[in-house]
Amino acid sequence: MSAAAESWPAPAKLNLFLHVVGRRADGYHLLQTVFQLIDLCDRLWIEPTRAPAIRRPRGPAGVPEGRDLAVRAARLLQARAGVCRGAEIRIEKRIPAGGGLGGASSDAATVLVALDRLWGLDMGIDALAALALELGADVPVFVHGRSAWAEGVGERLEPLALGERWYAIVTPPVSVSTAEVFADPALTRDCPPITISHFLAGGGRNVCEPVVRRRWPLVGEALDWLGRRGAARLTGTGASVYAAFACADEARAALAGLPAGWRGFVVRGLDRSPLRERAARG
Repeated sequence: MSAAAESWPAPAKLNLFLHVVGRRADGYHLLQTVFQLIDLCDRLWIEPTRAPAIRRPRGPAGVPEGRDLAVRAARLLQARAGVCRGAEIRIEKRIPAGGGLGGASSDAATVLVALDRLWGLDMGIDALAALALELGADVPVFVHGRSAWAEGVGERLEPLALGERWYAIVTPPVSVSTAEVFADPALTRDCPPITISHFLAGGGRNVCEPVVRRRWPLVGEALDWLGRRGAARLTGTGASVYAAFACADEARAALAGLPAGWRGFVVRGLDRSPLRERAARG
């Protein structure tokens, strides 16, 4: 790795609830959710290059370079901005893949924000978020860098200050297919819309949970295991599950005796992303 490569964070997220309130004519599901950013982060090392190639010498295991959302983000930005330079991207993964924690989306958002700065584009957050939406529905929230109330397909965002929260996250050794969950005929697609005040008063659930429990029983086991220690919920379509606690020590205690092969994390909720702080430092 060259000394010119810069380090950038890519934080994970939790969905504190997830409702499907309808479908668009093009088949996309209309959602209501709250994205809670957390301090579990991938680390990206990004170096601009004179040659136009986008290269990723290190990345998520089993993901070819051309299919990596981070690489696709760099190539999309390069094409839309008419950039002649390239970049070399190394990704140090900490966020479990296929866990519903948004790792790939966050990596893509970090690439957009970092290369906007490193290539000297200064496109602005709104323009980058519009590009981000072409890559995935939850990429824009990572570009904006705030925990948020989200509607539409996930692109209509309202920053939400949630205060300091601690979570225990459990990820069983299984990967859940988001496409399969949203294609399942049993998925509830007609939730009545709720308000932010309803959510803050304790409303909302994850409508994907019954489908995921049926199709991936190990996720159900994780929900039951963590549920004996706190109010456990599925994030996104899983496979990760989480429970909120008053402090880090309580979250840490909840993970005692974690079954072999399962991964556990104690994380802090964030109102502002470390990516935005990193970008502000220049």
